[in-house]
Amino acid sequence: MGRPPLEIGTYGKIRTNSTATGVRARASYRGHDGKVRDIERTARSKTAAERDLKAAIAQELQTPGGTDVTAKSKFADVAALWMAEKRRQLKDEELASGTVGNYASMLRNHVLPAFGELRLFEVSVSRLDRFFPALKAKSSAAHARTARAVVSGVLRYAARHDAIKGNPVREIEPIRGGARKKPRGLNEEERAAWLAQLEADPEACRHDLPDLTRFMLATGTRIGEALALYWEDVDLDAGTVLLEWTVVRIKGEGLVRTKPKTDASKRTLRLPAWALILLHRRHTVAVAENRASAHPVFPDSLGGLRDPSNTRRNLRDARGSDQFAWVISHAYRKTNATMLDEAKLTPRAIADQLGHAKPSMTQNVYMARGVPSSEAAEALHAAWPEES
Repeated sequence: MGRPPLEIGTYGKIRTNSTATGVRARASYRGHDGKVRDIERTARSKTAAERDLKAAIAQELQTPGGTDVTAKSKFADVAALWMAEKRRQLKDEELASGTVGNYASMLRNHVLPAFGELRLFEVSVSRLDRFFPALKAKSSAAHARTARAVVSGVLRYAARHDAIKGNPVREIEPIRGGARKKPRGLNEEERAAWLAQLEADPEACRHDLPDLTRFMLATGTRIGEALALYWEDVDLDAGTVLLEWTVVRIKGEGLVRTKPKTDASKRTLRLPAWALILLHRRHTVAVAENRASAHPVFPDSLGGLRDPSNTRRNLRDARGSDQFAWVISHAYRKTNATMLDEAKLTPRAIADQLGHAKPSMTQNVYMARGVPSSEAAEALHAAWPEES
């Protein structure tokens, strides 16, 4: 019975012999095309010859595309290749810049410190099973789920290049917990009190929070969408705004307008009359300051794009009393959705307003529920015979 062939991507026993100038090291290797080839290197000593031979074999056994991913590759090196792939997808508008930024941040702050120096074959199920619960306890379930997505993506990349036979993340139990808080929006009384508080706060007015708040309540936009709105996206005659950008901060580039995550986020909204009056007033000021075209509707102090993170911090600073300690920018979206729900709009219409692909997302996350319904009681009363 013949000797079994070498496995693809491996080499056989290294043989050495002396020559007139030193030592020759020889071996056979089987490339990724299945062919077995001989290779040799000569050096002054046996150790040097074997070292040069192994380096030459490694060069020859690079995987197609030159990524050279093997089970002995460092996790950090494969993560770099995976991130390069994500950035190409960002350039092709297949991924949102915020998503790629979150991946990079998670790798840098949590995943690489834990796994970066490990070889791929050392990233075992047991190691992963310890890492994710620890991260969840340290931060949150949502953070741990993001880490899981990143680690899984890197290992899936390795599996696609035949460096590992499967993705060990698949064997890990789902990360549970971190249930969403019950949606809460501002009711009519709270809306009036909140706006009055903002108007009475000089710092909030300096940061343009009253007008920004009114616009977000009128449209249900995300804060990045509101800050990405340019005057060229506003049709004052038709009373509409075109939403197809969001503001994000990209490392090395600063604040930029970029496409949103999904096509459903690109939408045109008709404004209520009171919001249109607000924009007419702001447009008059923008014209006087020569920034009424390719300029933000809600700019920073220098007239440029405004940082969503800084704006959220301004909002937190303005909350002041315990009464509004719970208010965040997303509360405006929930308020908008709940107002439309109370006005009897369909879930599909409300989802279109908020830029959701699925109405179920709008119903489950953004509509404030649990409000006692007199209509339900009246309907049940009408359907039930009177008690004698």
